[in-house]
Parts: sequence; structure tokens; C-alpha cells
Amino acid sequence: MLPGALIDTGAILAILDQDDYWHSACTQAFVALRIPLLTTEAVLTETFHLIGSSAYNMQRLWAFVLSGALKVKTVGDSDLLELRSLMTKYKDRPMDFADATLVHAANCESLSVVLTIDHDDFETYRLKGNKKFTIRPIRRIR
Repeated sequence: MLPGALIDTGAILAILDQDDYWHSACTQAFVALRIPLLTTEAVLTETFHLIGSSAYNMQRLWAFVLSGALKVKTVGDSDLLELRSLMTKYKDRPMDFADATLVHAANCESLSVVLTIDHDDFETYRLKGNKKFTIRPIRRIR
């Protein structure tokens, strides 16, 4: 099945953590999107690093990853020049590797919806044709 949108690290963590400020909004946005959601190896690496060493949290993350809710796009040698180009283009942000892989995946898969809490970054990044991302959930005022 084709992915319905992209998902970033912060949104995955928020969905898994009921105490997270973004939990409710990300969970609601997640159930409203068509699954699977597309993510990348770099996003998963970042997520597993940030989830911490708690066996409970690690198990919950693995359960989510293996649930069928995610499709993982790999990064190959042929993608590296485009990733470097994106990170150079947005060096004033700066764009991290995980975000570069998501923007690249969006362009490859013709996706423009992203489930993320990093609004500032994804409001700045542009897809092919200077198209903007549609960000879910909407920005919350703190």
C-alpha cells in the first residue's frame, strides 16, 4: 500500500508518550491519516536514540515500528548527493540528516503531508516546484 504521509521523530515520540505536550494532537492527526506513513532509517535512528534506555519505552517503540503503521524508506549511495544538496541549501536552519531524508523521500514519493512537531523547519523546507508541506497537526500555541 502506498504511504499516506510522512512521519518525523518528534511525532513518533509524542504518539508514544501520553505525557508529551503534543501527544493528543499527534495521535488525532495520526488516526486521521491513511497508513502506512513513510519514514526513513535516519528518523528511526534518531527516534531510537531519543526514546532512552527504558525497556518499556523501547518495547513500545518496536511495537509501533512493527505494527504496519510505518513504511521505512532506505537511503542508498545514489541518494547522498541530493541529501548533501538539501542540507547545503538549508544550512541557515540548519537542516539535519533525518530531515533531509524526509524531504528527499517526500520528493521521491510525491508526498506533501508530514506528521511532525517541527513546524518551523517544515514550514521552511520546500518540495519540488517550490511546493510547501502540509503539516499535521496544526501548530499549537503554548
